[in-house]
Amino acid sequence: MPTLLVTASPHRDEALGNRLARQIAARKGGDLLVRDLAAEPLPPLTVDYARALTLRDPLPRSNATLELSERLIEELESTDRLIIATPMHNFGMPAALKLWVDYVLRIHRTFAPTPQGKVGLLAARPTLVIVSSGGFHRAGESKQPNFLTPHLEAVLSTLGIRAPEFVYLEGLVGRRATPEAMIAEAVAVLGDAWY
Repeated sequence: MPTLLVTASPHRDEALGNRLARQIAARKGGDLLVRDLAAEPLPPLTVDYARALTLRDPLPRSNATLELSERLIEELESTDRLIIATPMHNFGMPAALKLWVDYVLRIHRTFAPTPQGKVGLLAARPTLVIVSSGGFHRAGESKQPNFLTPHLEAVLSTLGIRAPEFVYLEGLVGRRATPEAMIAEAVAVLGDAWY
């Protein structure tokens, strides 16, 4: 099964979430397509792109205005499994990941508007989201809000990807454990489906 790995940490390969994601991808085998949003930042949305999204009659997929969006969506469509490794920045997703979302979540292409709400047009696939954070945000230890998880769940559901699995690497600023111990703890939570 080909896997798409989307990474968004400015620490790139040194990021604990990226290390865990690559370890999981290697263990699962198959082709790996990496979209490193820190190494190759996406350009900001343009006024032409914003206008194209609001046209009554959608532009053809081959239109130059939609070229980058189309390429990112095709990466999703060409893979059967999705792993997102992202830090939490200021309680939510980093700007680099938000830009990726803005390019792949496209009306009439990856979701359709209906009277009942948005319906995803992409095929469902196993999806894992690895969230790294300097502080703590899970129930019981919560010391900061977590807007990333519900936001990304809503985005993925709108694409047609339901029931993503989330694993958290928390407390990275204080590091009460070694990186290896934190990765081992996350792996133990994942179980057989991913590891």
